Amino acid sequence: MAISLDLRRNQLLPALPDAERQRWLPQLEWVELPRGHVLYESSSTLSHVYFPTTAVVSLLYVMETASRPRSPSSATGLRRIALVVGGESTPCRAVVQSAGQAFG
Repeated sequence: MAISLDLRRNQLLPALPDAERQRWLPQLEWVELPRGHVLYESSSTLSHVYFPTTAVVSLLYVMETASRPRSPSSATGLRRIALVVGGESTPCRAVVQSAGQAFG
């Protein structure tokens, strides 16, 4: 399966400017993401980026407040903002909620 033909399976990759997409292409691999697999732990150093195609990934944020020391909340997708602005770690835990494929 040629990666360049399958980029349209992810909405972010085809939306990148051509020069940026060409820079990412040689680094992409087609990967299976099993349900329950942890992609990132909160505050961990990032070594991979995933672009889901059929998998569903949730972001779990841990919040600290005076009344509740640790309260998780979830969001669908992957940690976009820190990557875009050049961050090297993630503020959340990313867990595969529904098994599927991704570019990684």
